[in-house]
Amino acid sequence: MKDIVYLAPDFAITGDLAPADFAAAASLGFKAILNNRPDGEEENQLTGAAEAKFAWQAGLKYHFLPLDKHELFTDPIVEGMIRAIGELDGPILAHCKSGLRSAIVWAAASARSIPVDDVLAMLERAGQDLDFLRDELDAQADRRHWMPETIISPADVVTQTTKAETADLAA
Repeated sequence: MKDIVYLAPDFAITGDLAPADFAAAASLGFKAILNNRPDGEEENQLTGAAEAKFAWQAGLKYHFLPLDKHELFTDPIVEGMIRAIGELDGPILAHCKSGLRSAIVWAAASARSIPVDDVLAMLERAGQDLDFLRDELDAQADRRHWMPETIISPADVVTQTTKAETADLAA
């Protein structure tokens, strides 16, 4: 397995995975794999379906959220990351080809609920120099002011589910 880099206590990134890496991830204490690599990105890479099988065999939860480099800051991708983090038990091991796209989208999702300076500091402590993304992360942080209907943090996934269940019970 390639190097594993913890961005937060329950969230780490790495590069592409091989079949044996799923059991290795489980033995390291990971509870879930978050695959951010699109199928067909490179010849001979594992497909999402194959990864789901290897994750299941290793006793890991699995989520597929493919990241195209042109869509990293879009609402469907950032909100998808927020949902995945909110729904999966940690620690989560996210991966793409190198781990960079996973780190960027984690940062975008985190910037919606914690100060951008804190997100950048966490990245820096993890050896990820992504300060060049400050403007994009600030834009994600501003979403909470002008897009109140979007999902801001993993806790919102639970809150929205609870509101929907309450509405169903009241009907």
